[in-house]
Amino acid sequence: MNAEAGQKTETAGAPPAAVFVRPDRMRKRADFLRAAQARRASAPAFSLQGRDRGDSAPPRLGFTCSKKVGNSVARNRARRRLREIARQVMPALGRPGWDYVLIGRPDLTATRQFALMVEDLRRALAKVHG
Repeated sequence: MNAEAGQKTETAGAPPAAVFVRPDRMRKRADFLRAAQARRASAPAFSLQGRDRGDSAPPRLGFTCSKKVGNSVARNRARRRLREIARQVMPALGRPGWDYVLIGRPDLTATRQFALMVEDLRRALAKVHG
C-alpha cells in the first residue's frame, strides 16, 4: 500500500502469493492426554502418538518438546522442525478425524537430517494407522 496516496501498489507480473492452509492445532492439555492413551510409533528423532476421534473433521496436530530437549532455543528449533515435516507429510497421509502429537527427542530432533525425518514420519504414520 502506498502510504502517501493510500492506494494499493501491485508488482507487475508477480504471481499471487501462495495460500497456505494451516492444519488445526491441538492446544488443550486434555487433547494431548487423550492422544497419549492411543497408538504410538517411535522414530529416531521423535515419537508419534495418534488417536482416531471418530468424526470426519480435519486432522489436528500437536507438538511438544520437554526440557530434556534443551533450553528454550533448542526446544523451539526442534518444534519448528517437527512442524515443517508435518506440513510436508500430513496433507497426503494424515487422516480426517485423527489427532496426532509429535514429541521431540533430546539432541536428535534438532540434528537428524531433514529428509530422514520426513521418511521417519511416513513410516510412523503407517504404523499408527496399521
